[in-house]
Amino acid sequence: MSFYVLDRVRQKVNGQTICSPLHVCDENLNYINNNNNNNNNNNLMEGFASAQDLAIHYNGFRPAEVILDGIAEITPNGLLKLTNATKQEKGHAFYPEPVKFKNSDDGSAFSFSTTFVFAIVSQYPTLSGHGIAFVIAPTRGLPNALPSQYLGLFNGTNNGNATNHVVAVELDTIQSSEFGDINDNHVGIDINGLRSQVSQPAEYYDDRKSSFQNLTLISGKAMQVWVDYDGGSKQMIVTLAPVHIGKPNQPLLSLTYDISPVLNKTMYIGFSSSTGSVLTSHYVLGWSFKMNGVAQNLDLSQLPKLPRIGPKEKSKLLTIGLPVVLIATFSIVLSGVIYQVRIKKKFAEVLEDWELEYGPHRFKYKDLYMATKGFKDKELLGRGGFGRVYHGVLPSSKIEVAVKRVSHESRQGMKEFVAEIVSIGHLRHRNLVPLLGYCRRKGELLLVYEYMPNGSLDRFLYDQPEDTLNWSQRFRVIKGVASGLFYLHEGWEKVVVHRDVKASNVLIDGELNGRLGDFGLARLYDHGTDPQTTHVVGTLGYLAPEHTRTGKATTSTDVYAFGAFLLEVACGRRPIEPRLESEDMILVDWVILVDWVCSCWNKGNILEAVDPNLGNDYVKEEIELVLKLGLVCSHSEPTARPSMRQVVLYLEGVAVLTDLPSLDLSSLGISASGIGFAHLNGFDDVGMFYSSSTGNASSQYTHPAESLLSGAASSPVISKSPQPSFLKSCVSHPTLNSPMESPRWTPSSRPFVGDILSLGFSIENRLYPLHHPRSIFVPCFEFGFDDSLILVTGFGIPVAPEVY
Repeated sequence: MSFYVLDRVRQKVNGQTICSPLHVCDENLNYINNNNNNNNNNNLMEGFASAQDLAIHYNGFRPAEVILDGIAEITPNGLLKLTNATKQEKGHAFYPEPVKFKNSDDGSAFSFSTTFVFAIVSQYPTLSGHGIAFVIAPTRGLPNALPSQYLGLFNGTNNGNATNHVVAVELDTIQSSEFGDINDNHVGIDINGLRSQVSQPAEYYDDRKSSFQNLTLISGKAMQVWVDYDGGSKQMIVTLAPVHIGKPNQPLLSLTYDISPVLNKTMYIGFSSSTGSVLTSHYVLGWSFKMNGVAQNLDLSQLPKLPRIGPKEKSKLLTIGLPVVLIATFSIVLSGVIYQVRIKKKFAEVLEDWELEYGPHRFKYKDLYMATKGFKDKELLGRGGFGRVYHGVLPSSKIEVAVKRVSHESRQGMKEFVAEIVSIGHLRHRNLVPLLGYCRRKGELLLVYEYMPNGSLDRFLYDQPEDTLNWSQRFRVIKGVASGLFYLHEGWEKVVVHRDVKASNVLIDGELNGRLGDFGLARLYDHGTDPQTTHVVGTLGYLAPEHTRTGKATTSTDVYAFGAFLLEVACGRRPIEPRLESEDMILVDWVILVDWVCSCWNKGNILEAVDPNLGNDYVKEEIELVLKLGLVCSHSEPTARPSMRQVVLYLEGVAVLTDLPSLDLSSLGISASGIGFAHLNGFDDVGMFYSSSTGNASSQYTHPAESLLSGAASSPVISKSPQPSFLKSCVSHPTLNSPMESPRWTPSSRPFVGDILSLGFSIENRLYPLHHPRSIFVPCFEFGFDDSLILVTGFGIPVAPEVY
């Protein structure tokens, strides 16, 4: 049986707490009573005699006890503060003298034990800097290290190099996919790089409940860490617990690894920390270290106090002279009360009982109004079928945000919608735009997102952009969005179906990473359950065929939209584009991107589809992979599409996408055979279509399951007789005073392809919805009778048949 030194055992003897010399455990990490294993303990201690037994014990810190570097400092009350209110900085604190870890350069590393108490205090409760690490390094200061995700330990060049000679235990609060981080709240053991040898979510073992309990590293509360390495068994274990709990019986991490080749004969020990874009303070309250033995317990009662979190209490001295001041300033106070009443009325909100549980995620309308300067047009970032997006700066925290105003007149489903929005706010992934919260006022919802300075991806792709992305940047964006979508489908506690994946919903952050945003249409359901039928919403060109048939949005429909997105980025073209006559701007045809790429593939020249703005500056294998993968994801059969897990493996080169055979256009979701309509229950028939042949007008009209638009060169067909029920819907609307006779159909000179919304018409600039259609999509058409002109178009969100 192997034995490992872990800790001193605290026992009660005659009412006093004493510590036995050693605490040992077997290879299964079960603690063993020292009284029954004195011989084993003596054997363990024989190897310690030849080593230099350094002992450190700091209940708080004094300047002479550690060497500081970067922005690290020691506060007047003895706190070691590694970082302060500064972005993108690092801080180091090392024991001043080198520590002997081996008797010779090629010798075996000694056993050691250390414990420390730390706390991470962030400016915001759910966001933080990057974390803190206990480190053993060959030099003090680590001069070439970078802040942010590198934790002040390494940089982009030396990360992972065997010449680093660094051993660290990281307490990481940001998930970095490049290092394989499991989440944004974990503990790991690092050898020469930030890809941990072993890691676990931050937890501690509750001896009373005999189970592990979750901990939040950025809670601002003090926690204690124990790190023990046994030179004989080559095993390192890490234990974590809230302060005052004591050391649990089971550790969090265990790693068998001989660190002897990693360590030099003498090394430096200390701490490293770094910040990112969020102001975060990393504290060490106390530290104990012992070479060839067990670190002395810290006296928790003597540790310095953490600074108070939250605003300071207002001084009571302000109220001493209040009676006199009230008499002198009565008129001013009265004016102020009147002003406040008016302001309160202006910004009045209704807070229902069921919203109380979402308090931290609900913003005040007044704060958002002030942040966006009253929703002025100059703060407008963009607009879509479901709302406008404004730039804003929150008045209290000065954080830049993007605020989307979404109309939601129906009270039915509001509670469920807000609950889903708040749940989505818990998503944390580097390739998702963080949803910070919401505000509800009257019939309007406001969604608050983290602001992305470079805007959406489509501004880099379309309409001859001034700034474009090269292929390397585009491929990085593609992989990032794939990673984010995979996290939504499989990486969270619930399945999140985005329902609106497209280039305009991919935002570019300051480091040109792609982030999937706009979760206003997203829906959640449990793993292993079927999604419910909903209104069909999305954008023409990104909607999977089965979505319009069944009304169910699934992960497979997201994959279909991602396929359109892949082709969009590689080709620099929208999934569906109108082709117009240059002089009269009359709609001639529709260009279906997936059809075009498919035809290029069948001709053996798929690179013909590449965005001309890229020139020849791209990696052929990568862009071919993206184009082929876009076609596979656009397959009309959901079972033929890959999952996002498979997509990520293809893009990362872990799995190989086999060569595609010549593709039949009918196997793709949108093809030259037509853009299909689903005949959902309660839908009226639509009485016009584009025929696949050119020629004269026909007296036919189509069933909605037939094609409305064709990708081939085609002409509009005029429906005369019999009169379709689409026109009957218009005629039967109470706002029309006379029946519609001899309708004259003409394609609009203002073609419009927008979000998939309800079908409606306008008369004299007034918009009216039809009776039932909730997901029929058409471009803009005009028809007339007598002296009136009616414009048929997609508009608004799903609505009831009421006059607008």
